[in-house]
Amino acid sequence: MAGAGEAPVITCAEVGSFAWSVLAKRHPALVRQVREATPYPPELARALDVLLRECEAGVITPLPEGAHDGDRWAAWSTGRLGRTWFEVPFLWSESYFYRRLLEALGYFRPGPWQGVDPFAPFKRAELDSPEVAEELAALDTVSQLPPDEQDQALLTGALWGNKADLGFRISSGDPGGKGEHLVADDSAAMWRHLVSSPPGAVYVLADNAGRELIPDLLLVDHLLHTGRAAAVVLHVKPQPYYVSDATTADVLDCVRRIADAPGHAGIVGGRLRDALTGGRLAVHAHPFSCAPLPYAEMPDDLRADLAQATLTISKGDLNYRRLVGDRRWPGTTPFADLTAGFPTPVLALRTLKSDVAVGLAPDTLAELEASGEEWRTSGTYAVMHFRG
Repeated sequence: MAGAGEAPVITCAEVGSFAWSVLAKRHPALVRQVREATPYPPELARALDVLLRECEAGVITPLPEGAHDGDRWAAWSTGRLGRTWFEVPFLWSESYFYRRLLEALGYFRPGPWQGVDPFAPFKRAELDSPEVAEELAALDTVSQLPPDEQDQALLTGALWGNKADLGFRISSGDPGGKGEHLVADDSAAMWRHLVSSPPGAVYVLADNAGRELIPDLLLVDHLLHTGRAAAVVLHVKPQPYYVSDATTADVLDCVRRIADAPGHAGIVGGRLRDALTGGRLAVHAHPFSCAPLPYAEMPDDLRADLAQATLTISKGDLNYRRLVGDRRWPGTTPFADLTAGFPTPVLALRTLKSDVAVGLAPDTLAELEASGEEWRTSGTYAVMHFRG
């Protein structure tokens, strides 16, 4: 990544900062919600309490001896253990918190709680919500639009679906009816790239499940159905992560929800099922998807996989932070410079929910800074950045 040493890494050390609030407020609220959503036995509830006390006032301790992926985390934790959670890089502390949460709840250990997603109750409730039904019903109207308007409607749907982030809503509240502002839009260049390229594989780095993953899958179907993509590879998380991040099980739940809907949505759901069974839509779950590292440090096998894409679509705030580096870059730093090492052309669809902001025009940045709003973290501002 270009200039990686030129901007300071974001930590949670500054009291009152957004990163600090995630550790000090969001994580305790999340632990309480997880405990309330599922009747965990006393030993697992106590393990959650131990984790919470450590996060709030203790120092970082390692995973137990012999833990699943313990060797990987030992390498990723060099220089972090024994320090407080607030003084290490924000990206690392967030990721390690979720890994430790799974450890506390016995997700990887043989026994009755192995493989039980602690966030599943939240995800299921969202899929059953009236908002999802309304969004799927809107496909009847979208399907009647001219082709270029369909393109933009489905792309915009995937962009603003990123607001449907359960972890974000725990601490910030659902942005709901607040205004939405697109402050950088390279989508025209992305469409030109797809039109000028022979149909190939489009890769999608998924973010959240539920209300976000559904519009992502609608866009995937659109790319396949219109011939812009010969195949789509959807990269999801190999385990529950960041409350609502999508796993393979979440993909299947969403495809089923779309297919069960009336109207045009049911047709799309049927096409998605056929794409999965026919191999035109594949699901990958690489361990690096849950790594506390930027994509500049991806392993060779993942780089070789992504290099097959004619386009990679990166969804969400976390993937964006990993694309450009979780650092305090000047807001006008070119997105293309920071993603120059990524192995394919890349489109980032991201609503802003953390302090990282790049690729903004100088006048746009000046206007945002003068607004007095918490525009970097409110979830109501968004970018569509493309590097061809």
